[in-house]
Amino acid sequence: MRLRKGLAVALTGAMAVSAFAGSVAAEEATEITLWTYPIGSWGDAATVEGLLASFNEAHPDITVKVEYLDYTNGDDKINTAIEGGQAPDLVMEGPERLVANWGAKGLMVDLADLWTDEAKEAIYDSVEAACQNNEGVFYEYPLCMTAHTMAINRDVFEAADALQYLDEETRTWTTENFIKAVEAVYASGQENVAAVYCGGQGGDQGTRALVNNLYGGTFTNAEHTEYTADSEENIKALELLAGMEGINFDASLQGADEINLFCNGTLAMAFCWNIAQEKNNVENIAFDVLPMAFPTETGEPQLCGGIWGFGIFDNGDEAKIEAAKTFIDFMANDEKQVVESVKASSYWPVKDLGNIYEGDEMMTEYSTFVQYMGDYYQVVGGWAEARTAWWNMLQQIGSGAEVSEAVATFTETANAAASAK
Repeated sequence: MRLRKGLAVALTGAMAVSAFAGSVAAEEATEITLWTYPIGSWGDAATVEGLLASFNEAHPDITVKVEYLDYTNGDDKINTAIEGGQAPDLVMEGPERLVANWGAKGLMVDLADLWTDEAKEAIYDSVEAACQNNEGVFYEYPLCMTAHTMAINRDVFEAADALQYLDEETRTWTTENFIKAVEAVYASGQENVAAVYCGGQGGDQGTRALVNNLYGGTFTNAEHTEYTADSEENIKALELLAGMEGINFDASLQGADEINLFCNGTLAMAFCWNIAQEKNNVENIAFDVLPMAFPTETGEPQLCGGIWGFGIFDNGDEAKIEAAKTFIDFMANDEKQVVESVKASSYWPVKDLGNIYEGDEMMTEYSTFVQYMGDYYQVVGGWAEARTAWWNMLQQIGSGAEVSEAVATFTETANAAASAK
């Protein structure tokens, strides 16, 4: 992940005061709606009510009504609301939805006035690039970020003498050693080592990262205009996974299901993992979790990143749009509030706020992975269609289809959707 040079010096001490603050304060009472996906505790009503209380102390004339979404039906709810002319004013999510989906369809407000020179100087380059379309229109203002990982049941690996195949300090391993580790765990009697879940799109960042990392493949080109999953490297990776004992392609599971099976000890690995999963399941886990980067031939992983922030639907009401911008500015730029806003996500800030998790051992542990973040490619056209085609492809492979043919079908479908946008 490329960061801006000199950023730490520029922001040492305290955040710069927002250049936007107060410029669009509502002149009269305004009510807006915020629909938020479960981004850490932004999906928890009690936490969000606390954040809103802080906002209303500063902006008592703006009322924010919240609806909490999940990743099973959240998209359907929003799409239904759009079709009915009842889209929310604010949505908290990532660029794959705000930029590549709703933004690309002309449904979102251009947030250029939030992206001041000061904001561009502060926010990491890779995040800034992801929050705008190819024409430079900003449809998202970011708050937090993370690197998605995988995880292993360290107790099971230790019992199988498989810890020798990974580097616990750097949390990396090679593809060769990944294979050896799976073989060792399977031989120890753990038949369900891992699952390539493909019951839907939930958690698909894990299966994409697994496939791409194993032999250095990519999911899209560098320009984010074309899907490249049909490379020799990706075909080789999928053939490897399909042939490994202990790794099963499971069409009955999505990411959340895989997490549950990992947490209850059924699976020895989880591919759908990050800091929020461990925090959310800490009371359900009776073993030592070891978060890991995905295996690569070189031992230099390229992890999928998550970026979350706010977008505004253009509902034609300028007062609501301005109030929504005021809300974003307060949550993401206010010197004191931004720290609490980020902490509520259980992720990391998109700009240097210092060590906001000092003394938190788990957050410090997971911060190791931020350095491994790769390209944020989830802004290619046709993203929604590509995600569906991906899990359909995995199901086909799990059912015995020829890998090269299934991958070719995926790539053709995804690129047709991309070119149609």
